[in-house]
Amino acid sequence: MQKKVKVKPNSKQQKIEEQPDGSLTVYLKSPPVDGKANEELIKLLAEKFDLPKSHIRIKSGLSSRQKLLEIDTDT
Repeated sequence: MQKKVKVKPNSKQQKIEEQPDGSLTVYLKSPPVDGKANEELIKLLAEKFDLPKSHIRIKSGLSSRQKLLEIDTDT
């Protein structure tokens, strides 16, 4: 499954909002430095979808706020 994700780093609280179009807006506490925000994003989504972190990959937008994620839900 692919998901479009808009990331908002340096937020006061962590949360995930699902948009009407199926995309996600994710608020992260981590700053976008040295990949810390990407690590937090993957950890947060792994908890939400109850998957191991290795099942979530950033396909595009590694250094952008707009990301395309590949989520492997097949077990």
